[in-house]
Amino acid sequence: MMELQNLSILVIDDEMQMCRLLESIFKAEGARVETARSGSLGLVKLPLCQPDLILLDILMPGEDGIEICRQIRDASTVPVILLTALSGGNHIVRGLDAGADDYIVKPFERAVLLARCRAVLRRGSSLIEEDAKLAYNDGYLLIEISARKVMVANQAVNLSATEFKLLAYLLRHAGKTCTFEDILEIVWGEPYRFSAQYVHVYIWHLRRKLEPDPKQPRYLISEHGVGYRFELLNSER
Repeated sequence: MMELQNLSILVIDDEMQMCRLLESIFKAEGARVETARSGSLGLVKLPLCQPDLILLDILMPGEDGIEICRQIRDASTVPVILLTALSGGNHIVRGLDAGADDYIVKPFERAVLLARCRAVLRRGSSLIEEDAKLAYNDGYLLIEISARKVMVANQAVNLSATEFKLLAYLLRHAGKTCTFEDILEIVWGEPYRFSAQYVHVYIWHLRRKLEPDPKQPRYLISEHGVGYRFELLNSER
C-alpha cells in the first residue's frame, strides 16, 4: 500500500472546516499539509511547498477550481484530485479535461478519500519494470519510458503522471487493442474498471499533445466500443 507518511499535500478550499478536516486526516497519516483558502493563494503556495498531491475544491469564490487546475497544469504535473459537491457527469468531464487526475464527491468517507489519494500517487510513482525498457522513435514522436521523456517534432512534451502511465501501457501493447476495462484496471486501478469516461478524456489529452491532427489520429486509434490501440509507424522501436 502506498504510504502518505512524509509526503507534502496542498489543500485548496475556501471552507475553513473542510481545510481543518483534511489537515487532520492527512496529518494522522504522517503527511505534511499546507492549506490555502483561495485558488490564487494556492497558486502562490504551489512552488513554495512543492506538494506531492493537491486536493482542490471546485466551488470557490473568484476563479473556480477547474480554472485553477488548468493553471496548475501549466506549471506542474503534480497529481490533482478535485473535491466537488457536483456529481453531474458534465462537471466531472470538465474537471478531468482541465487536467485533474481524479475527483471525489462531497461528503466523502475517510477510507475512500485515502484510497483514492493512494491510487493517484501510485500512478506517478510506479512504472512497471517492463515498461521502463520501452522506447519509440519514428522521427516525429519520441518516447523514452526510462527517462520519462516524450518529444514531438523535437519539442519536449509535458505529460501528467496519469497521461504518461496510459501512454506507456498502450505502447507496451502496441498494435493490439487494449480494452477499456484493462486500461482502467492497470492505469487507474480495480475500483475504476467501469469508469470509461476517464479513458476517453485522457486519450483526448494525449491526442492533443502528441498527434499532428488530434481529430484524425495516427497513433492513438479508437476501436469503437472496445478500447484503444497504439499504432506503430516506421520507427526505431
